[in-house]
Amino acid sequence: MPLNTIRHSSILIKEETALLIIDIQEKIFRVMLNSEDLIQNAIKLIEGFKILGSPIFVTEQYPKGLGETEQRIKEALKNVIPIQKMTFSCYGAGDLFEILNYRKIKRVAVAGIESHVCVQQTALDLLANGFQVNLAADACSSRKEIDYSMALERMRKAGVVVTTTEAILFELLNVCGTEEFKKISKIVK
Repeated sequence: MPLNTIRHSSILIKEETALLIIDIQEKIFRVMLNSEDLIQNAIKLIEGFKILGSPIFVTEQYPKGLGETEQRIKEALKNVIPIQKMTFSCYGAGDLFEILNYRKIKRVAVAGIESHVCVQQTALDLLANGFQVNLAADACSSRKEIDYSMALERMRKAGVVVTTTEAILFELLNVCGTEEFKKISKIVK
């Protein structure tokens, strides 16, 4: 890198970034817009974060009523134990925010449902607590297009970096030519 060069502050840094998968659960994901794209992109994020060795967290909203995490997501997550919550925001998901701080996480990549409820409230609460939020717009959804688009607009205006799955993964990689790059390139194809 040339001397005196500064990178933009919103670019993700692997050592400071965690992935948060919000409430992609069996009984609700099927009614989401583009539900299969949502699942496939969430899995790409999970696999990429595993390759990079970056932390992954997953939440379940009222699993007694909405069911467990969708099976393909659950399989991709393997040993990640879902944090159950009753609040819409993950702010109420046990000590998740404290764990992020303890692990020196400064940036959180977010995916999940529904964009205008749990995802939006979580993103706003993460911002309020000093985290940078990078929302994978192609790994989030709502039942209605208006709710999805309004949520993205509101979050963007509030300071959330609205981006895509592939952009998040390549920012975290930073360089090409590594084994991590080769593995992640296969994931995003």
